[in-house]
Amino acid sequence: VTMEMKDSGSVVLTAYHPHSPARIPGMEQSFVQDIPAGHSPTSRKSLSRCRRINRMLSNESVPPAFSRSNSQVSMDSTSMDDFWCEVESIKESREDGSEEAILLEFKPADEGELEAEWLQDVGLSTLISGAEEEDGQALLSTLTRTQAAAVQKRYNTYTQTLRKKNKHTVRDVRDIFGTSDSSPTFETVPVSPVSSNGIQLPGQKPVWKSVSSKSCLDCGIDKVSPSITEELSYDVSFSESITVLPKTQEWPKNQRFKKEDSALPKFIVRKSRFGLTEVGDLSPEDMKKIRYLSLIELTAFYDALGVELKRNRMERVRGRENGLFGVPLTVLLENDQKKVPGVKVPLIFQKLLLKLEETGLETEGILRVPGSASRVKNLHQELEAKFYEDTFDWDQVRNNDAAGLLKMFIRELPSPLFTVEYLPAFITLVEKISKIKLQLQALHLLIMLMPEANRDTAKAFLQFLKKVVANEGKNKMNLWNVSMIVAPNLFIYKGKRANQQEMQAAATTAHIVRLLIRYQDILWTVPSFLISQVRKMNEAAMNNSKRQLMFDKGVRKLLRRKTMERERPERPEGAVTFPPYLQSDIPEGVIRVYAPLHSKVSMAIQLNSQTKAKDILARFHCENSHGSSQNVGGQIQSLHEIGGNIGQHCLDPDAFMLDVYRANPQAEWVIKPKAS
Repeated sequence: VTMEMKDSGSVVLTAYHPHSPARIPGMEQSFVQDIPAGHSPTSRKSLSRCRRINRMLSNESVPPAFSRSNSQVSMDSTSMDDFWCEVESIKESREDGSEEAILLEFKPADEGELEAEWLQDVGLSTLISGAEEEDGQALLSTLTRTQAAAVQKRYNTYTQTLRKKNKHTVRDVRDIFGTSDSSPTFETVPVSPVSSNGIQLPGQKPVWKSVSSKSCLDCGIDKVSPSITEELSYDVSFSESITVLPKTQEWPKNQRFKKEDSALPKFIVRKSRFGLTEVGDLSPEDMKKIRYLSLIELTAFYDALGVELKRNRMERVRGRENGLFGVPLTVLLENDQKKVPGVKVPLIFQKLLLKLEETGLETEGILRVPGSASRVKNLHQELEAKFYEDTFDWDQVRNNDAAGLLKMFIRELPSPLFTVEYLPAFITLVEKISKIKLQLQALHLLIMLMPEANRDTAKAFLQFLKKVVANEGKNKMNLWNVSMIVAPNLFIYKGKRANQQEMQAAATTAHIVRLLIRYQDILWTVPSFLISQVRKMNEAAMNNSKRQLMFDKGVRKLLRRKTMERERPERPEGAVTFPPYLQSDIPEGVIRVYAPLHSKVSMAIQLNSQTKAKDILARFHCENSHGSSQNVGGQIQSLHEIGGNIGQHCLDPDAFMLDVYRANPQAEWVIKPKAS
């Protein structure tokens, strides 16, 4: 069997393609035509072997004898050759010792362990420990019908398993939630559409503003305007919006995806009166609650679709504690923050991206064409020694070598950049459910589950990939090409040979990367129904704290009554004490905004139904002596909602302030720089 392939240097390689990646005796490779300088034997071996793997999996018919048209077809956007060439390049970089291969172990799960871990991961360890934790109670009080059913299903499985094992007495779910029915249910919140703040304002119709994914992702990838336009709504949970179970079926081989970039639909996101919220707009405490709720919602979403939520139980690998490559992101950031306080993306990663953005975006075959293995190895060692001393010469780094270092950094992370616990679940969903909208909703929830360090680094990486695709006219790298190159670097586990099942999922992982790049601005937006639930959690926690505070005050009053009576000053005759909310001199519908970086540090502003956050910013800038510029100290200022039923929330400039104020009347309003 003979295959031909034409690379970017007009070299035709011909090779035999056995049934497995390993060489079969008697099947020898042969190359025709002279190889120009710069094409190493390693490159020839990689190109031929990766095509053998691709042919083995695809079971495509053997092409006819070589012709220019056939060679060109083999490199079109529907080919998986780039993926397998990248896999082979990664394999060879490990074999020559330029990378350390660390095996990620996957623990088998005992019966009931997965459910116990799931309950802990969603912040409901109280159901396992039996402790009366207020956070757990607050979380349970916010659940929708489908979310509550998902929690109940996992808890029932957990308790049934423990009873079988007779480990210890298990609390009955009716004792925990105060239900008397033999089929216990959780109390749930209404599933009717609510605002992003969990409050339905009477007599108000929502005002919508459409934000298309194309306007968010102006990547130049819509050469042909897609015929499909779909609307995404964040007001109702994804699991509740599934009213008809989609048809599930296994896709035929090689027909799973339309790989043309124009085949992807355009999505329109409806911006409500509360605006849109990005992941960096909320406080870390509230984002932790978002992660709890996202896992519950993801589980309910899969239950509603009738798809099993598979999960990897990965043993954590301890990486290096210093250096640049092979260091956990959290450790690397701790070291970097000593040099640059507040940095959220590792400095070495930022520098590699900057180098490529400045000089490599127009390089033909960037990311696809490998750099010199020996140069990359030497640069790797030199960076480890000189980067933090600021003595490394970046001018010596060629663009393809910088791309090689970037991919090496991602591969050598002890834990993958996109955490792999739920990767099998997403692959299963993509293979069973063909609707892109449902795939995108599942991916959206998976993004919300990412740890902060991974999420910030992934965001910087995807923004760079968007710029690569935007320069397709010069670098010849379209969306599918980039996705095929990036997928094995993100999703093929270190030190582990890909098995047949993983190899067959190659197109699926490339499709995942394509969705990440194309719809990234949508994916970094926090669904408003999750923000609504966080507000309810905070309100429930505050109410619990008030009740506890009242109890504590009663105890202290009994213990300290005489002391308090001696120290209490005499009140003037006829004096009346008002509650704090009545002591305020600010009338209804008026907020006091603080701007500590402006010359005029505070201002009372009367709100009406059309007042937006950007109007308040404009008024402050206009009335301050600094002029009308929205930059103070070189930083763009934003209006923040702080306290009340939210930790901290950087408001969308298009948010209608009267709606936000009514949703959180106890908040403070501060103008300050948005967290970068």
